[in-house]
Amino acid sequence: MNSGSIAFIIICAALVFLMTPALAFFYGGLERRKNVINTMLMAVIPLGLASILWVAIGYSLSFSGDGAWIGNLGHAFFNGVSTSNNSLHGLEIPDALFGGFQMMFSIITVAILTGSVVGRMRFTPFVIFMAFWLIIVYYPLAHMVWGGGFLAQIHSIDFAGGNVVHISSGVSALVLALVLGRRRDYTRLEYRPHNIPFVLLGAGLLWFGWFGFNAGSALAANGLAVHAFMTTNTAAAAAMLSWVLIEKITIGKPTLVGASTGLVIGLVAITPGAGFVSLWSSILIGALVSPISYYFISVIKHKLGYDDALDAFGAHGVGGIFGGIVTGIFTVPSLALEKGYAGVIYGSGKLLLAQLEAILFTIIFSAIATFVIIKVISLFMSIRVSDREEAIGLDDSEHDETAYPTFMGLDS
Repeated sequence: MNSGSIAFIIICAALVFLMTPALAFFYGGLERRKNVINTMLMAVIPLGLASILWVAIGYSLSFSGDGAWIGNLGHAFFNGVSTSNNSLHGLEIPDALFGGFQMMFSIITVAILTGSVVGRMRFTPFVIFMAFWLIIVYYPLAHMVWGGGFLAQIHSIDFAGGNVVHISSGVSALVLALVLGRRRDYTRLEYRPHNIPFVLLGAGLLWFGWFGFNAGSALAANGLAVHAFMTTNTAAAAAMLSWVLIEKITIGKPTLVGASTGLVIGLVAITPGAGFVSLWSSILIGALVSPISYYFISVIKHKLGYDDALDAFGAHGVGGIFGGIVTGIFTVPSLALEKGYAGVIYGSGKLLLAQLEAILFTIIFSAIATFVIIKVISLFMSIRVSDREEAIGLDDSEHDETAYPTFMGLDS
């Protein structure tokens, strides 16, 4: 046990907790005025739902047992999980603190995918979807990657959630958007963020919280945490500058929304390799992910016609896939989890092949599971609001609550 590491991980867990309300501001600012309450509530409801599920069964299903696909219920309701000893995971922190830190990851993951369905999905079926998605998608993936399951056994690596958090949520968000269909005015109306200062506030707090997300994944106050802290900040900075440069070249003017989006995508891309790649390569990772995500968001989405409202797939799905691939390219031998499984530039392709296999598995697994869950729910209740309710706005139709009392339907 190490008191310094205990204090450090408690702080990191609190920072990761902060990321969920930060995401609510980020998403809320991007959405229209008539839907801001609904958008923010969908993003923060996992603070309650995912927390209770994690304590009841989530931690146990993710980190108990030695199965290849999912854990067991041996530690349901944190049974046998000590608040003062580290007998389960062999770390410098108590087992319960490890469980609490990991709980924050499940919360933010399910919050991310809300961005694809805002403005048109009913609140109640979405909460039901969240619960089943956590059980069927998130907990098995967490076990497969961090609990010694299938994806760990094929030698893939994921420092802080490229597969578990970003690819799973991004791909699931895309599937939800396709199942729900496009918003009523998607091809006829230009959607503009209603509160750009909210967007910056959310992005800034996400950047702040991401230090806990990535540096805390070292699970100790040590040099690896410092390294992850530095790669995280560097990639975010490079991605922000890269995005602003792209906007200057393509549309002639840099935007605050673009800068905010770019830094978030840089954070996504560095997440799988934050503790494995070199500091210099984090500059490349951040600089290169922006043009790729920018192309998906500004070109591919419109060509294919899918309505990923707040670009959950374009940011998290695409950024997570890119981050997982470059982790297989830039992982430093001295930081690799296994000898012989370093990045391609250091002479071995085994890690890259393992990364590609893990990414492909995560995409297929998340997509199929999400499709089945939402289709089953749709058999019992309507998952989409009516055309009239969508026109009025989900704040009024779903919650009878208004963010701006003087709003007179100016963006309907």
